[in-house]
Amino acid sequence: MMSSTNGNGHNPKPRNVLGGELEPCCFDPMTGFYRDGYCRTGIDDTGRHTVCIEATDEFLAFSKSVGNDLSTPRPEWAFPGLKQGDKWCLCMLRWREALEHGMAPKVYLKATHEAALTVVTIDDLRRYALDLD
Repeated sequence: MMSSTNGNGHNPKPRNVLGGELEPCCFDPMTGFYRDGYCRTGIDDTGRHTVCIEATDEFLAFSKSVGNDLSTPRPEWAFPGLKQGDKWCLCMLRWREALEHGMAPKVYLKATHEAALTVVTIDDLRRYALDLD
């Protein structure tokens, strides 16, 4: 069985969709499946919260209309409820669903985990990027 560490006992640093080190998405509100500000994922993150987005009122209304209410606070999940302008680690399948309906929110590529590339293309993400140099 192969080790999941990088050989010196440390886990490898998560990578973003551009191949660099994953940057933080947001600390206020505190985001990420692990509530550490990063869109990193792991075996226990079945939703794969990997896409760092900037919420808009239009996207939040769309998301609610398809059964993913991101605007209502849920304190039991440490979820503050999102408003326009908030950055958030969105499930990669939810971002793809929004893309397919013409409602995809803008993304931060440097804070979007490389796992997102298993369901969307880098070209799709680049079209919505807020952080292209």
